[in-house]
Amino acid sequence: MATLMVLYNKPSDPAAFDAHYFNKHVPLAKKIPGLRKYEVSQGPVATPEGPSPFHLVALLTFDSMAAIGAAFASAEGQATAGDLKNFAQAGAQLLMCETRTV
Repeated sequence: MATLMVLYNKPSDPAAFDAHYFNKHVPLAKKIPGLRKYEVSQGPVATPEGPSPFHLVALLTFDSMAAIGAAFASAEGQATAGDLKNFAQAGAQLLMCETRTV
């Protein structure tokens, strides 16, 4: 399995971010070919020391790193990536890795 982790920085307008993210972005992302699982954080994102600079964390699961690449090369993946500019003005970090259960 492979995971794409998206760390969204805290926006200036959290309510507008959430409205766009859940009403527009999530429906786009759920159409990405090969997406096996889509999870998002609930409530504040924290560190062991306290608050973090992140508003939301999304975890998208695929079969492999190659599947992530193919997914984002697709029209649906391109539309989803292109939508970031519409709500994530504060920025986002995207991390990808192969995963295994230990």
